[in-house]
Amino acid sequence: MNLLIKNLSKTYSNGVKALNDVSLDIPTGMFGLLGPNGAGKSSLMRTIATLQEPDSGSIMLGDLDVLREKDEVRKILGYLPQEFGVYPKVSAEVLLDHLAVLKGVSNNKERKELVESLLHKTNLWQSRKKNLGGYSGGMKQRFGIAQALLSNPKLIIVDEPTAGLDPAERNRFLNLLSELGENTVVILSTHIVDDVKELCTSMAIINLGTVLYQGSPAKALEEVEGRVWKKKIEKAELEQYQNDFTVISDRLIAGKPEIHVLSDANPDGSFDPVEADLEDVYFSHILSSTQQEAVPA
Repeated sequence: MNLLIKNLSKTYSNGVKALNDVSLDIPTGMFGLLGPNGAGKSSLMRTIATLQEPDSGSIMLGDLDVLREKDEVRKILGYLPQEFGVYPKVSAEVLLDHLAVLKGVSNNKERKELVESLLHKTNLWQSRKKNLGGYSGGMKQRFGIAQALLSNPKLIIVDEPTAGLDPAERNRFLNLLSELGENTVVILSTHIVDDVKELCTSMAIINLGTVLYQGSPAKALEEVEGRVWKKKIEKAELEQYQNDFTVISDRLIAGKPEIHVLSDANPDGSFDPVEADLEDVYFSHILSSTQQEAVPA
């Protein structure tokens, strides 16, 4: 089952154009949606999750018209927004049972088995009696996934799920998402490049409401292979290098900036070649879109 998005646009009442003619073909499996904060990722996720209307465009999930058959879509949708609330004085077991009732699981035996299965799947069984207010950030995220799976969804949307998690919790959460993606459309919306690199076989980069790239991470890397160069410079030189070359990223290493430059050949003979990674792909596309936006009409 594919999720097919065509020519989706959305402008908010304050004039912000959140989505600009977005078209994506998202297959079964893990799909990474990369973009900086404010790129339009959450607007796209809310629209797919039937929480807001676009100004124009269409979304099809298999044979379902997402924008017209919202109730049917919600029956097979699992959604974990960037921020979600829990009742801090209620245990995970009790709240999950309550949410299952709201999802229409009325049979007591069936509901009990479902709740127990999800608590095991998300590695929360040992903490099922603990109030959610005492959960760590990673445990709350895993509870969020548990509630998203109550309806045995065909489409799962997770928005910035690993932000703020420690490395161990992040790994546990990403492993869980990877398992879910084997038979389900899972959209992972994030600004963390490593999340996509480790999990997704298909991805898109979005910025300023516009899709800049869609394809596999491997194909994206081919585009910059042999075209990324690095050099350590002095802090005072950074602005000049940014003016002279296409600097796609800079980071401090031992107190000195190391820049990555995109160029078909060694920019001035003083750079070293570097094996490009997905972060270089991401920054190159974001830089290009930002520069185009800055050019006067």
